[in-house]
Amino acid sequence: MIEAYQAVGLVPTMRGVRNRDEIQINLEHIEHLVKAASWLSSLDLPVRLIAIPEGALQGFNDEVLDLDHEDFAREVAIEVPGPETDRLGALARQWDTYIIAQAKALHPEFPGRFFNVGLVIDPEGEIVMTHYKTVPLLPVEHSVTPHDVWDRWVELYGKTLDAFYPVADTAIGRIGVLMANEASYPENARGLAMNGAEIIYRGPYPHPHVGNGLYAIQNQARALDNNCYLLACNVGTYYLTPDSDVPIDTFGGHSMIVDYKGQIVGRHDYGGASSWVSGTIDIEALRRFRANAQWDNWIKDLKTEQYQLIYEKPIYPKNLYLDRKPYNHTEFRTEVIDRQIELMHERGVWVRPEK
Repeated sequence: MIEAYQAVGLVPTMRGVRNRDEIQINLEHIEHLVKAASWLSSLDLPVRLIAIPEGALQGFNDEVLDLDHEDFAREVAIEVPGPETDRLGALARQWDTYIIAQAKALHPEFPGRFFNVGLVIDPEGEIVMTHYKTVPLLPVEHSVTPHDVWDRWVELYGKTLDAFYPVADTAIGRIGVLMANEASYPENARGLAMNGAEIIYRGPYPHPHVGNGLYAIQNQARALDNNCYLLACNVGTYYLTPDSDVPIDTFGGHSMIVDYKGQIVGRHDYGGASSWVSGTIDIEALRRFRANAQWDNWIKDLKTEQYQLIYEKPIYPKNLYLDRKPYNHTEFRTEVIDRQIELMHERGVWVRPEK
């Protein structure tokens, strides 16, 4: 039996980096924040899970500044495992906790490219799962996804849920990773749930969508739809570079922990500061609910043969970056977004607006 425990989602101040060496500044800040969050959050129940939001190590300067993909891969993207993940592993050992984190990282099979990678680290400091982000923040994020190199990815890892929606089966429950814009598409959360996820990490989301409520709606819906806990931690203040003196609240707070019935059990509404969100995870209660509910344990009722009809025709192009580096912002608008909108109109899915 898994005893109930506290989960913590960090809300760190983040400094965008220009090279790998500058990542150490963010790691030092995370270490201080873990100490404060773990101490205060453990006064009721032990902290057994700490989530570090997407961007906390490197920032988002590749997206904000429209940096060249290959330059960022060479100067900033890290190796997994590597010195940075070793330092996170040391934190996991120090606090005897699981850690979920993220980094823009290299892949040995794709030279000159970087992916957006989610990590689960166990209390021994070992990486027990890696997840490669399936949908970047379109249209600005330059990370390569498995779908962008589909043919080679399937050749390497197969065409299975584990290849795209891996889940770590741990002593505190089954953990999956759903980063930022991945949660804008319900299929990605469903992929994790169908692969057994009980706890889903959801990465940060920016303004204006956070302030306008989209982040909270998505978080609660993904948890409710799949009867999972969802731990969503946003980023605090963003400094564009380590030496910048201009703090900007790009994200807007609203970090939360949602239970398997869509209820918020931990919340941190404000942004623009270093803090954390915490709440109780009760895996045994979740498992009893899934086993005993008659109606709202939804997945048992999926009519999969019928739903397959929705996805028979491909929409977004696969293998987009199999033979070239990712587009910059202007190229992506011309080569992808405009063509995808036209495709929806040509198929009659959308009606063209009046001219």
